[in-house]
Amino acid sequence: MEKPVHLNVVEFQVTGDYALFSDPLMRVGGEKCSYQIPTYEALKGVMASVYWKPTIVWYIDSVRVMNPIQTEVKGIRPIKYHGGNDLSYYTYLKHCAYQVRAHFEWNSNRPELAADRNENKHHNIARRMIRKGGRRDVFLGTRECQAYVEPCVYGEGASAYDGTPELGFGLMYHGITYADEAYSQETQSRMTANFWYPVMRKGEIVFPRPEDCPLHKPLREMEMKPFGEDRGNFSGLREFGEVE
Repeated sequence: MEKPVHLNVVEFQVTGDYALFSDPLMRVGGEKCSYQIPTYEALKGVMASVYWKPTIVWYIDSVRVMNPIQTEVKGIRPIKYHGGNDLSYYTYLKHCAYQVRAHFEWNSNRPELAADRNENKHHNIARRMIRKGGRRDVFLGTRECQAYVEPCVYGEGASAYDGTPELGFGLMYHGITYADEAYSQETQSRMTANFWYPVMRKGEIVFPRPEDCPLHKPLREMEMKPFGEDRGNFSGLREFGEVE
Protein backbone atom coordinates (compact mmCIF):
# COMPACT_ATOMS: atom_id res chain seq x y z
CA MET A 1 0.00 0.00 0.00
CA GLU A 2 1.17 3.55 -0.74
CA LYS A 3 2.20 5.75 2.15
CA PRO A 4 -0.41 8.34 3.18
CA VAL A 5 0.07 11.89 1.94
CA HIS A 6 -1.30 13.61 5.05
CA LEU A 7 0.19 13.51 8.54
CA ASN A 8 -3.10 13.39 10.46
CA VAL A 9 -4.20 10.06 8.99
CA VAL A 10 -6.26 7.59 11.00
CA GLU A 11 -6.68 3.91 10.15
CA PHE A 12 -9.35 1.60 11.49
CA GLN A 13 -11.42 -1.46 10.73
CA VAL A 14 -15.20 -1.36 10.87
CA THR A 15 -17.15 -4.63 11.01
CA GLY A 16 -20.81 -5.57 11.20
CA ASP A 17 -23.14 -8.48 10.61
CA TYR A 18 -25.12 -6.46 8.07
CA ALA A 19 -24.88 -3.27 6.03
CA LEU A 20 -27.30 -1.33 3.85
CA PHE A 21 -25.66 1.30 1.64
CA SER A 22 -28.74 2.39 -0.23
CA ASP A 23 -29.11 4.66 -3.22
CA PRO A 24 -30.67 7.96 -2.00
CA LEU A 25 -33.43 7.54 -4.57
CA MET A 26 -34.54 4.39 -2.72
CA ARG A 27 -34.60 5.94 0.76
CA VAL A 28 -38.01 7.55 0.49
CA GLY A 29 -39.79 4.26 1.12
CA GLY A 30 -40.58 0.86 -0.32
CA GLU A 31 -38.05 -1.88 -0.85
CA LYS A 32 -34.33 -1.16 -0.55
CA CYS A 33 -31.26 -2.81 -2.01
CA SER A 34 -27.73 -2.16 -0.83
CA TYR A 35 -24.85 -1.11 -3.02
CA GLN A 36 -22.14 -3.78 -3.18
CA ILE A 37 -19.56 -1.52 -1.54
CA PRO A 38 -19.71 1.22 1.10
CA THR A 39 -20.29 4.76 -0.05
CA TYR A 40 -17.97 7.63 0.80
CA GLU A 41 -20.81 9.26 2.76
CA ALA A 42 -21.45 6.13 4.83
CA LEU A 43 -17.79 5.84 5.84
CA LYS A 44 -17.67 9.55 6.57
CA GLY A 45 -20.67 8.98 8.84
CA VAL A 46 -18.73 6.25 10.65
CA MET A 47 -15.87 8.69 11.17
CA ALA A 48 -18.29 11.34 12.44
CA SER A 49 -19.61 8.83 14.99
CA VAL A 50 -16.06 8.18 16.11
CA TYR A 51 -15.09 11.86 16.43
CA TRP A 52 -16.67 15.00 15.01
CA LYS A 53 -16.10 18.72 15.47
CA PRO A 54 -17.26 21.62 13.25
CA THR A 55 -13.65 22.79 13.17
CA ILE A 56 -12.59 19.90 10.93
CA VAL A 57 -13.78 18.08 7.82
CA TRP A 58 -13.12 14.36 7.46
CA TYR A 59 -11.99 13.00 4.10
CA ILE A 60 -12.12 9.28 3.38
CA ASP A 61 -9.00 8.40 1.39
CA SER A 62 -9.56 4.72 0.69
CA VAL A 63 -11.21 1.50 1.85
CA ARG A 64 -10.27 -2.17 1.62
CA VAL A 65 -13.07 -4.72 1.26
CA MET A 66 -11.89 -7.57 3.48
CA ASN A 67 -14.72 -10.12 3.21
CA PRO A 68 -16.48 -11.53 0.13
CA ILE A 69 -19.43 -9.44 -1.04
CA GLN A 70 -22.55 -11.37 0.01
CA THR A 71 -26.19 -10.36 0.24
CA GLU A 72 -29.21 -11.50 2.23
CA VAL A 73 -32.84 -10.59 1.65
CA LYS A 74 -35.01 -9.93 4.71
CA GLY A 75 -38.71 -9.29 5.09
CA ILE A 76 -39.12 -5.96 6.91
CA ARG A 77 -42.20 -4.13 8.13
CA PRO A 78 -41.18 -0.45 8.12
CA ILE A 79 -43.49 2.06 9.75
CA LYS A 80 -45.37 4.17 7.20
CA TYR A 81 -45.45 7.95 7.43
CA HIS A 82 -49.18 7.99 8.16
CA GLY A 83 -49.26 4.97 10.45
CA GLY A 84 -49.40 1.22 9.93
CA ASN A 85 -46.82 -0.77 8.00
CA ASP A 86 -46.36 -2.87 4.89
CA LEU A 87 -44.16 -5.87 4.22
CA SER A 88 -41.04 -4.86 2.28
CA TYR A 89 -38.00 -6.83 1.21
CA TYR A 90 -34.61 -5.29 1.99
CA THR A 91 -31.41 -6.64 0.46
CA TYR A 92 -28.52 -6.30 2.92
CA LEU A 93 -24.82 -7.00 2.68
CA LYS A 94 -23.73 -9.52 5.31
CA HIS A 95 -20.53 -10.40 7.19
CA CYS A 96 -19.04 -7.00 6.43
CA ALA A 97 -15.48 -5.94 7.25
CA TYR A 98 -13.69 -2.88 5.89
CA GLN A 99 -10.32 -1.28 6.52
CA VAL A 100 -10.53 2.50 6.22
CA ARG A 101 -7.96 5.25 5.87
CA ALA A 102 -9.05 8.86 6.47
CA HIS A 103 -7.65 12.28 7.33
CA PHE A 104 -9.05 15.65 8.37
CA GLU A 105 -8.59 19.20 7.14
CA TRP A 106 -9.65 22.51 8.62
CA ASN A 107 -13.14 23.67 7.73
CA SER A 108 -12.52 26.93 5.89
CA ASN A 109 -16.24 27.75 6.22
CA ARG A 110 -15.74 28.13 9.99
CA PRO A 111 -13.30 31.03 10.46
CA GLU A 112 -14.89 31.73 13.85
CA LEU A 113 -13.36 28.44 15.07
CA ALA A 114 -9.83 29.21 13.92
CA ALA A 115 -8.63 29.23 17.54
CA ASP A 116 -9.56 25.53 17.75
CA ARG A 117 -7.23 24.52 14.88
CA ASN A 118 -4.85 22.40 16.92
CA GLU A 119 -3.90 19.49 14.67
CA ASN A 120 -2.14 17.48 17.35
CA LYS A 121 -5.13 17.73 19.70
CA HIS A 122 -7.74 16.61 17.16
CA HIS A 123 -5.53 13.84 15.75
CA ASN A 124 -4.84 12.34 19.17
CA ILE A 125 -8.47 12.56 20.23
CA ALA A 126 -9.56 10.84 17.00
CA ARG A 127 -7.08 7.98 17.47
CA ARG A 128 -8.13 7.59 21.10
CA MET A 129 -11.80 7.47 20.13
CA ILE A 130 -11.02 4.75 17.57
CA ARG A 131 -9.42 2.69 20.33
CA LYS A 132 -12.53 3.27 22.46
CA GLY A 133 -14.89 2.22 19.65
CA GLY A 134 -16.26 5.69 18.92
CA ARG A 135 -18.13 8.38 20.78
CA ARG A 136 -21.55 7.44 19.41
CA ASP A 137 -23.15 4.30 18.06
CA VAL A 138 -21.66 3.26 14.73
CA PHE A 139 -23.76 2.00 11.81
CA LEU A 140 -23.10 0.68 8.33
CA GLY A 141 -25.58 2.68 6.29
CA THR A 142 -28.74 2.39 8.40
CA ARG A 143 -29.76 2.32 12.06
CA GLU A 144 -30.46 -1.40 12.17
CA CYS A 145 -26.96 -2.26 10.90
CA GLN A 146 -24.87 -1.73 14.01
CA ALA A 147 -21.11 -1.86 13.54
CA TYR A 148 -17.91 -1.90 15.58
CA VAL A 149 -14.74 0.12 15.12
CA GLU A 150 -11.23 -0.88 16.16
CA PRO A 151 -7.70 0.25 15.23
CA CYS A 152 -5.84 -1.55 12.46
CA VAL A 153 -2.78 -1.18 10.27
CA TYR A 154 -4.18 -0.35 6.87
CA GLY A 155 -3.01 -2.90 4.30
CA GLU A 156 -2.29 -5.71 6.75
CA GLY A 157 -4.31 -8.90 6.43
CA ALA A 158 -5.73 -10.60 3.39
CA SER A 159 -8.64 -9.21 1.44
CA ALA A 160 -11.01 -11.57 -0.36
CA TYR A 161 -10.22 -9.58 -3.52
CA ASP A 162 -6.44 -9.42 -3.40
CA GLY A 163 -6.38 -11.58 -6.52
CA THR A 164 -8.91 -9.47 -8.45
CA PRO A 165 -7.02 -6.95 -10.61
CA GLU A 166 -9.98 -4.67 -11.29
CA LEU A 167 -13.71 -4.59 -10.64
CA GLY A 168 -15.96 -1.69 -11.67
CA PHE A 169 -19.32 -0.80 -10.11
CA GLY A 170 -20.76 1.70 -12.58
CA LEU A 171 -22.33 5.02 -11.66
CA MET A 172 -22.67 5.30 -7.89
CA TYR A 173 -23.61 7.82 -5.24
CA HIS A 174 -20.50 9.28 -3.60
CA GLY A 175 -21.92 11.61 -0.95
CA ILE A 176 -23.51 14.96 -0.18
CA THR A 177 -21.75 18.29 0.19
CA TYR A 178 -23.63 20.32 2.78
CA ALA A 179 -23.44 24.09 3.09
CA ASP A 180 -21.13 23.68 6.11
CA GLU A 181 -18.50 22.02 3.92
CA ALA A 182 -18.91 23.99 0.70
CA TYR A 183 -15.78 24.01 -1.45
CA SER A 184 -16.84 26.42 -4.22
CA GLN A 185 -19.23 29.25 -5.01
CA GLU A 186 -21.60 26.72 -6.62
CA THR A 187 -21.86 24.65 -3.42
CA GLN A 188 -22.30 27.54 -0.99
CA SER A 189 -25.72 27.86 0.66
CA ARG A 190 -27.01 24.65 -0.88
CA MET A 191 -26.97 20.86 -0.64
CA THR A 192 -25.18 19.10 -3.50
CA ALA A 193 -25.10 15.38 -4.31
CA ASN A 194 -21.93 13.93 -5.83
CA PHE A 195 -21.65 10.84 -8.06
CA TRP A 196 -18.73 8.85 -9.46
CA TYR A 197 -17.64 5.58 -11.07
CA PRO A 198 -15.85 3.48 -8.42
CA VAL A 199 -13.31 0.83 -9.37
CA MET A 200 -11.89 -1.69 -6.91
CA ARG A 201 -8.31 -2.77 -7.56
CA LYS A 202 -7.06 -5.78 -5.58
CA GLY A 203 -9.63 -5.18 -2.88
CA GLU A 204 -8.96 -1.45 -2.49
CA ILE A 205 -11.12 1.50 -3.54
CA VAL A 206 -9.51 4.95 -3.60
CA PHE A 207 -12.05 7.74 -3.17
CA PRO A 208 -11.85 11.09 -4.96
CA ARG A 209 -12.47 14.23 -2.98
CA PRO A 210 -16.08 15.51 -3.30
CA GLU A 211 -14.99 18.35 -5.58
CA ASP A 212 -13.23 15.86 -7.87
CA CYS A 213 -16.29 13.71 -8.55
CA PRO A 214 -17.30 13.77 -12.23
CA LEU A 215 -21.00 14.46 -11.57
CA HIS A 216 -22.66 16.95 -9.22
CA LYS A 217 -26.37 17.57 -8.68
CA PRO A 218 -27.63 20.59 -6.68
CA LEU A 219 -30.54 19.43 -4.52
CA ARG A 220 -31.86 22.43 -2.64
CA GLU A 221 -30.96 25.68 -0.91
CA MET A 222 -29.46 25.22 2.55
CA GLU A 223 -28.03 27.54 5.19
CA MET A 224 -25.06 26.74 7.39
CA LYS A 225 -25.84 25.58 10.90
CA PRO A 226 -24.76 28.34 13.30
CA PHE A 227 -22.26 27.57 16.05
CA GLY A 228 -20.81 29.86 18.65
CA GLU A 229 -20.62 30.68 22.29
CA ASP A 230 -24.28 31.72 22.37
CA ARG A 231 -25.18 28.20 21.26
CA GLY A 232 -23.02 26.17 23.60
CA ASN A 233 -19.47 24.86 23.66
CA PHE A 234 -19.46 23.25 20.20
CA SER A 235 -15.87 24.28 19.53
CA GLY A 236 -14.56 22.55 22.64
CA LEU A 237 -12.35 25.54 23.46
CA ARG A 238 -13.57 25.79 27.04
CA GLU A 239 -12.13 22.34 27.73
CA PHE A 240 -8.62 23.71 27.23
CA GLY A 241 -9.06 27.09 28.88
CA GLU A 242 -8.88 28.94 25.58
CA VAL A 243 -12.25 30.64 26.13
CA GLU A 244 -13.31 32.34 29.34
